[in-house]
Amino acid sequence: MAAVQRISGQGGWPMSVFLTPDLKPFYAGTYYPPESRYGRPGFPDLLRRIASFYGERREEIEAQADQLVEMIAETSDPAAAAPPSDRAPLAAAAAELARGFDPTWGGFGRAPKFPRPMTLMLLLRERLANGDPGDAKLGMVETTLEMMWRGGMYDHVGGGFARYSVDDEWLVPHFEKMLYDNALLALAYLEAWQVTGREDWRRVLRETFDWVAREMTHAEGAFFSALDADSEGEEGKFYVWTPAELTAALGEDDAAFAAAVFDVTEAGNFEGSNVLALRRDLADSAAALGLDRDALETRLAAVRERLLAAREARPRPLLDDKVLTSWNGLMIAALARAGAAMGEDAWLERARRAADFVGRELRGAEGLRRRWRDGEAALSATLEDHAFLGWGLVELFEATGEARWLEAADEVLREGVARFEDAERGGFFMSPADAPHLVVRMKDAYDGATPSGNSAMAFALVRLADALGDEDLRAVARRAVDAFAPELARHPGAYPLLLCALDQLLEPPAQTLLALGEDAAANESARRELRAGFDPRTLRLALDGGARSALEPRMPWLAGKTALDGRPGLWVCRDFRCEAPRPL
Repeated sequence: MAAVQRISGQGGWPMSVFLTPDLKPFYAGTYYPPESRYGRPGFPDLLRRIASFYGERREEIEAQADQLVEMIAETSDPAAAAPPSDRAPLAAAAAELARGFDPTWGGFGRAPKFPRPMTLMLLLRERLANGDPGDAKLGMVETTLEMMWRGGMYDHVGGGFARYSVDDEWLVPHFEKMLYDNALLALAYLEAWQVTGREDWRRVLRETFDWVAREMTHAEGAFFSALDADSEGEEGKFYVWTPAELTAALGEDDAAFAAAVFDVTEAGNFEGSNVLALRRDLADSAAALGLDRDALETRLAAVRERLLAAREARPRPLLDDKVLTSWNGLMIAALARAGAAMGEDAWLERARRAADFVGRELRGAEGLRRRWRDGEAALSATLEDHAFLGWGLVELFEATGEARWLEAADEVLREGVARFEDAERGGFFMSPADAPHLVVRMKDAYDGATPSGNSAMAFALVRLADALGDEDLRAVARRAVDAFAPELARHPGAYPLLLCALDQLLEPPAQTLLALGEDAAANESARRELRAGFDPRTLRLALDGGARSALEPRMPWLAGKTALDGRPGLWVCRDFRCEAPRPL
């Protein structure tokens, strides 16, 4: 893609890149039609011209290819810039996002609108750090989450989010459902719930995780990759409804109720059918129907359950049932953090089962593997596999306090550092040094539909370093952020998760330990207090005596921090220096 952009001035799909025998690009473009027209060569004509030119002027082409590779290498290793020393890049990113914010429908920019949950996570951290008397940053987050959930991009029958919205209103989605989108969106809704306590966001999480459990989970616990947008040869057919289909599924009274809540009409909003959406706030819908909101939600839950049963009888979209290490890492992170924050042990257990599967099936003597399907693990892991899985394992450790997840996170992330780090200039290459057929080892930090490997590695490494008190690991994370200082100066809004890592790096490590006592009820109440609220920079652990002893060899700062006369005790630490404990 870098070659396409350099040669043609723009990128895009599909792309065609012509290489010399030693795999250096010398000509590239995007779409070429089957036949030449409007001054644009057709693909067969292009092939003839390339073949003729290469046969007659090979030396010139190879020299041109060498120059292009040098240009790409310079792009992937920009000139040095001053490392960020304060919150200026985070403030600049928040301002950049505010300029592109859609105050009516939420989100940033115009259609098609893609969810970028990391931008919302960044805004919440910047708000927490600086205060926001007008709550402008929280307003951007809440409006975006509200309109995505109410729109058709959210599956109001089965839970979970589609890939993106084709319009400004989040109404008509591209109906494909991806594991990574739902993991990252779950983290954004969770953090917004921690800030606001809004029950709608808890419901979104529950319904999304229910969908993952029902439709996206292998029998042994790992997570599948995606659901296709099409069924029966048509995009979205599985998900849309006509008034007649509602009546057949619900009967006339409940169909009229569902049509009023979900704005279902004879004309439809998508090719003669209806994408279900909450065009009005639920409180407004309740008032229009003469109900209070609780009564509306009770009836709506029963209607949704019957619609789901009716929909299950339809031909289903195809399931992409491969297990990807990287995307599983993201869902492990979401389930673990949400399970701990909301006291949902079932979510924690799902995260454990997935992590066990990845450890058993995708890690072995040859190192971490990228994908698994039908009993076969294949392909050497990439940077993002190490980064996303390491992130998930760090979250699972913090959520459970179990030493095995700390050890697994440590191994995965250190292997990633050894294979991918640019030890000279900082940051991480996208491919290892021993990858075959590479002409350039490139580095990238752009956080698009998923975080970049560089952003996720920096984010996970600083979390791990702050648990272990490992200054060397923290320095690796810091060098990764500093390596992209020029990009952060030019376009900070493009790197939200990298800036979340910087947010943590700018402050000394913080830890809160809940030393559990003998009273189970008191322990549970103390856990809820420990997890309450939004405190993303602080490591929060709840440990009994056995778990604490198991961790002390790696985390010596835990020594001596016990319960208080059998009651749970809270130890609040800054840079591993702790205040006197208080009972909970």
